[in-house]
Amino acid sequence: MLLGLLLTLAVVVACAWYVTGQIAGLRERQSTLADRNRLESLQLLRIQDDLNQLGLAMRDMLDQTDAYPLGAWSSQFDRIRVDLDAALHRQAEVAIAQRTPEQATYLARSVAQFWDASDRIFAMAAGGRETEARAEIQLSLQARQAALSTAVARLLIQNNATDERAAQQVRAIYDRVQQRVYGFLAVSLLIIMATGLYVIRSNRRVFAQVAALADDRRDLARQLITARESTLREISRELHDEFGQLLTAMGSMLTRAGRRLPDGSALKSDLREINEIAQSALDHVRALSQTLHPSILEELGLESAIESYLAGVERQIGVRVTYTRTGTLPPLDPAVSIQVYRVLQEALTNVARHARTDAATVQLRSLAGWLELIVDDAGGGIAATDGVAGSPQLARGSRPTTGITGMRERAALVDGTLEIETSPAGGTRIRLRVPLHD
Repeated sequence: MLLGLLLTLAVVVACAWYVTGQIAGLRERQSTLADRNRLESLQLLRIQDDLNQLGLAMRDMLDQTDAYPLGAWSSQFDRIRVDLDAALHRQAEVAIAQRTPEQATYLARSVAQFWDASDRIFAMAAGGRETEARAEIQLSLQARQAALSTAVARLLIQNNATDERAAQQVRAIYDRVQQRVYGFLAVSLLIIMATGLYVIRSNRRVFAQVAALADDRRDLARQLITARESTLREISRELHDEFGQLLTAMGSMLTRAGRRLPDGSALKSDLREINEIAQSALDHVRALSQTLHPSILEELGLESAIESYLAGVERQIGVRVTYTRTGTLPPLDPAVSIQVYRVLQEALTNVARHARTDAATVQLRSLAGWLELIVDDAGGGIAATDGVAGSPQLARGSRPTTGITGMRERAALVDGTLEIETSPAGGTRIRLRVPLHD
């Protein structure tokens, strides 16, 4: 991914650099070629206009019907000369067409020769040789003006050709930049596609590994929970059968021994006290046996086991429980019943340990193919990162409890879900939903 990102960034930077350079070159070419060509064309048209005015003036000077002397046109020639010199100077500044040195100096030299000839003609007219001056205009000055007009026309044609070439170059640059941009875009898309495909392939492989690990973890959790329940069942049976029978036998023997002693005997009183201690131990052993593995769960079902457990839960863990039941449960698989029973035990144990309250509400509901167990308390609450299945943390700085993780594992073993909801006003709701299969 990093390599693909670097390649994509490199392509984007190269594309931006190339496009920026081409645009800068195009801007420079337009400013140095197109704009200056237009300026040069304007100056050449200005020069041509001045030459046309000179041609018209010379035609009038040769008109025999005109009574004006040749010297009368001297001021007009001077005005045209100033404008023509300015136009030539400006044209030389903006001209960029590739011309030979002879072509570059031809126009200026021809103009200088024209003005030298015009000065001689006006000098001849001032000396009283107007007929000779008119002949010089017809023979020399008009020919020079025509040659200048032809030279300016050639320059205009050449300038137009240069302008056309500049336009073609600009179009070529646009086409080349467009092709390069399409090429850069194609390369970028290929890199992005290759990177995306590689990421997808890597993610699929990683997700497959995670799924395999999750399946292994579920299998391991199932085996551990099954082994734990089997161990607890064996210990419960040992307590009930061995220790229970032993304590029951001790009680019977103590009772028979007490009957053989006379009333008022101190030994009889001691035997009665020992019998009470043995009975108390028997009650504790039976309660511990039921806590480890309730035999009533297998004999009478989940509902009876829950009622029996809740009847003694206040005495065992100090929590007052209000119990309600909705609907009728169908016969459940023992594997499902024991997991629901364990979730209830763990939830009430967490209430006693962490909720900082001595009251809870338990609801057992059978609704639309689902078994739902809800445990509510009004304690300090549990903050979950995702509100449902996040990593829970006990409120007010308490450390996380592993019991919630165990409850989730048990819910997953029976294809159920465990939701943890915390009210802003305090209190926690644990909701277990288990599908009811036929």
